[in-house]
Amino acid sequence: MAPSSDPPVGSPVGSVDKALLTLSALAAVGPDGVPLGDLATRLGHLKPSLHRTLAALRHRGFAEQAPDGSYRLGPAAIALGSLWTHDDNLPALLRPTLSALCAATGELVHLGVLAGPDVVYLDKVEPERAVRVRSSVGLSRPAATTALGRALLACDPAHDASEIADARARGWSQEREENEAGIACVGLAVLRDGAAVAAVSVTVPVERLPARRAAELARTAREVAAATLPPGYALAPAAR
Repeated sequence: MAPSSDPPVGSPVGSVDKALLTLSALAAVGPDGVPLGDLATRLGHLKPSLHRTLAALRHRGFAEQAPDGSYRLGPAAIALGSLWTHDDNLPALLRPTLSALCAATGELVHLGVLAGPDVVYLDKVEPERAVRVRSSVGLSRPAATTALGRALLACDPAHDASEIADARARGWSQEREENEAGIACVGLAVLRDGAAVAAVSVTVPVERLPARRAAELARTAREVAAATLPPGYALAPAAR
């Protein structure tokens, strides 16, 4: 039987159904991934059509392509699965804290979680004055290169890279033009029952955040976040 690119019978939105079936198939094959041709056969889809679906999933971090060309689940899908196992909806619970941080600093604020070696952005609150940053909910970046990721990694003593060790000693992390020219960030880990479950960051153009002001911004962020986190949540301790 020849593959078909037609929407599944009974599906209200064929393209969405196809993407969800693709995610389910990637989850079934596991971390080793699957070649495009094998995935097309498994799903009964034409390869060009499936390739477009995978491109959309990759764009949002829900799928990724391994060096050998095979496809597997991406960090955004893994992060969603991790959130499902929690009793709480972190973006909804922490949105008041993000909004308070944005209002207090006048800057862009992000929420992220670890997904393997990456950090995935779960939410963002933008200020009235635009901050031109390449970020979106679902985007993933290597954790060790971001303020969000460093704040989370600093909660694990096994991570001893200099930037992470410095973040552990201070109680907050920073990143300066390592992911995007002209952009700096400070980050704080959010704990539940003593374990890091997320991080918040404040993103600032470097001209508004000379290096000497990073600690001041981190103090402000800590004060605001500590006062607005929901019950049961706390910040990683500040350096003594």
